[in-house]
Amino acid sequence: MTDTVWMLVLGLVGLVALLELRRRVPVAFWWLVGYPFVAVRVLATYRATMDACGLTVPASAMRRATARMIGREAAPVAPRRSFPVPTGSGLVMRLRMATGQAPEDFIASADRLRHAWAAHAVHIRPTKPGWLELRLIGWDVLADVRPARQRRHSGGLLSLPLALRDDGRWHVRDFRAVPHELILGATQSGKSVYLRNLLCGLARQPVVLVGIDCKWGVELAPFAPRLSALADTPDRANELLDVLLEEMEARFRLIGLSSAIGPDTVLTSDVWGLPEKARPVPVVVVVDEVAELFLAASRDDEKRRDAMVTKLIRIAQLGRAAGIYLEVCGQRFGSELGKGATMLRAQLTGRICHRVNDESSANMALADISPEAALAATAIPAERPGVAIVGDSSGGWSRARSPHLTLDEAAAVCRATSALVPELPRLDSFRPAFAVEPADVASPAAAVPTARPVTE
Repeated sequence: MTDTVWMLVLGLVGLVALLELRRRVPVAFWWLVGYPFVAVRVLATYRATMDACGLTVPASAMRRATARMIGREAAPVAPRRSFPVPTGSGLVMRLRMATGQAPEDFIASADRLRHAWAAHAVHIRPTKPGWLELRLIGWDVLADVRPARQRRHSGGLLSLPLALRDDGRWHVRDFRAVPHELILGATQSGKSVYLRNLLCGLARQPVVLVGIDCKWGVELAPFAPRLSALADTPDRANELLDVLLEEMEARFRLIGLSSAIGPDTVLTSDVWGLPEKARPVPVVVVVDEVAELFLAASRDDEKRRDAMVTKLIRIAQLGRAAGIYLEVCGQRFGSELGKGATMLRAQLTGRICHRVNDESSANMALADISPEAALAATAIPAERPGVAIVGDSSGGWSRARSPHLTLDEAAAVCRATSALVPELPRLDSFRPAFAVEPADVASPAAAVPTARPVTE
């Protein structure tokens, strides 16, 4: 009897330990318990599940003839699969589609596969003609997002892992692939946290950071030690855009002169083809609260607004080749901002839409990419701040969430990297003034983004 009691106690303690492990370290729980059970379930029920979901095809004539010879009926043929390979958030299988099948058939059945295998989600995407990748997610990976391991996700200059997607992979912001981006989100939606992660990632790289914040700089002022320029009023923003256009024109002249050096010179149409020593430093322009930039109360304000929109469109159209990139942020973005707003939106091919207050903003951000993406943005619950819809010009989209980063931690990173501010003489008159901390005050420069849920 005593041995039985001890066995029950040990079993109960083990169960409590597993539940606590699942709550605190879901990745470890998945590798120890989740993956073996789910992999066995998938392997054991694969053929029956595919048949029930209508993802099988009739057997070939050879199979049917062989089955008749032995007095059996030829079973439908399921797609060939690879062995389920574990990942940090689930498992991955490669599927070889049968003749007559299309990726849309599998994508439409993803929800049925999720229920059949008791998974949190199933994502399917084509990899090459005839092949699919089936990614099964074991739990809600967006519930607690931790910072990405920089060594694993380091993509070099201007490439930053900023948000974890619901398929377990990271959304990497690559400026050279997607030069300009639009970020929308209502108050307390997590837009500011995404922007902090972006600025902190860029602050550690040799990049010129330019801020335009017409709310008197309250949003971008904490990052002033790392900014090369900051405009906090519409008038100053208009002047700063003029200087950026001058810088862009100078870079194009440099690109043109490089092609006339000699017959053996490698021709290039952008700054990335120049020799490394002659290559200008990349410039990232962050425009926060774009609606404040475009507000107009008089005719003079309207003229200035139209001029600024025109300048932003020019930078968006030509800036990629000159190494000048735009990040436009706001609570809303619509045609009521004035002439050229829709044209500017078309140049911002990267889209991040957090929870918004109106459907028109979601449509402005995502409807030209995918109507389903715009509908998903309007369905983001208020109790899940930080969740956003990530889209691109290819029509693909996914849900994602940034790791939590407080304003104090982000400001500390910018103070610690203030020595990395590149020299760009044209922007010297716009360099923000900031207070220098006393030497005896401990600086939280080594602050690491915490892994708490997003609340801002």
